[in-house]
Amino acid sequence: MKLNATKIDSANANVAATITTDVIATNLEKMAKQLSKTMNVAGFRKGKVPVNVVKQMHGDKLQEDAQAEALRVLFADAIKELAINPEDVIGEPAVTKYDKKEDGSIEVEVKFSVRPAIDLGDYKALIPAVEDKEVSDKEVEERIAEMASKSAPLEKIARKRALKDGDYAVIDFEGFVDGVPFDGGKAEKYTLQVGSGSFIPGFEEQMIGMKYEETKDVVVTFPTEYQAKDLAGKEAVFKVTLHEIQQKGEAELNDDLAKKMLPNEKEATLDMLKEKVKEQLKSEKMSKYYNEDLKPAYLEALVAAISFDLPQSVVSQEINAALNNEIRAMSEEALNKLKEDAKEIEALREKVTPDAHNSVKATFIIDALAKAENVDVSDQEVTQTLYYEAMMMGQNPQEVVKFYSEKGYLPAIRMSMIEDKVITKLLDSKLKS
Repeated sequence: MKLNATKIDSANANVAATITTDVIATNLEKMAKQLSKTMNVAGFRKGKVPVNVVKQMHGDKLQEDAQAEALRVLFADAIKELAINPEDVIGEPAVTKYDKKEDGSIEVEVKFSVRPAIDLGDYKALIPAVEDKEVSDKEVEERIAEMASKSAPLEKIARKRALKDGDYAVIDFEGFVDGVPFDGGKAEKYTLQVGSGSFIPGFEEQMIGMKYEETKDVVVTFPTEYQAKDLAGKEAVFKVTLHEIQQKGEAELNDDLAKKMLPNEKEATLDMLKEKVKEQLKSEKMSKYYNEDLKPAYLEALVAAISFDLPQSVVSQEINAALNNEIRAMSEEALNKLKEDAKEIEALREKVTPDAHNSVKATFIIDALAKAENVDVSDQEVTQTLYYEAMMMGQNPQEVVKFYSEKGYLPAIRMSMIEDKVITKLLDSKLKS
């Protein structure tokens, strides 16, 4: 097998070769012999099937497998010749030429990408100035008052009046579609805050003005993306009976509130709660400041300052992903225009290419930064983060993790967490210096 392997640059390589008929024939013979030992063919004992019979029965498949094996060996030889670590190869090799000749030989060309070597230089010198965010006493008091209000008990209003926005309504309800009740559409003595947006759009607004023990038909339409597919987009009538109107009672700001808010602290006090809230508010402020202002600026500076060759296979994937995102967001009219004119697609590709290049470049820089700073994120940390976010959203954590795992999203989530962790570490170091 004649082979010519060359490096296009430090992140991309090309292999041109001729796979001879002898190589293919040798591979085919070897595979046929291996298969003959395991095949079950009527009239022959297992393991004693003649090779020529195997070839007659599976000739085409064996021919394909023999050629694929030749390609595999070709690629392995090219990596060895170019002194490339197999672990540095990114993605699958792209066969750009596969030309079968009359004599049975095959001329092939294969392009592949490798992880680029990156010289970060003095990356710490590019960290932007970091301002320490302060939290005022007023902000702390407002947050504690909000916490107290949410934890305050519900109390029945002193006098009977019509229901208004913000009230807590104790109701019975039953839903019907085409006059037929549906599963999950019924409840008794259910407490609903009017204006919370907890129910189907339009439901809570139609309740405003109801009086004690009044029954009313509330007509709504389920959203088209509603989770229960048999109800999505359908009109429903809910028979709603109002039993009671409640409001939040007065919340007292004292040590009892602190004990409720800090259940793991044995001797919780209001002052201790204020300190905890102040820490939380500062963390929120700094996180927002980092994510919205400093991280984008720092990444932009790194991308502009650091030069290295990009793996073209990764760049192409990023460009195609960006192109698909643009197309998905188009109107039907714009899509039709795109289909009629190939130049429009190329113009769109040119539009997304610079950002795609920078995105790929930033990803490799983050990876290099993480190695330089000894930052990593374990699979357990990814799972814990997904669990926490799922619980905050009222979702089943195990189902969320399973969904992301099956979709193949976990590596991207891990990379995002590494990015956040390493840049936060560098910004924190600037703040403390």
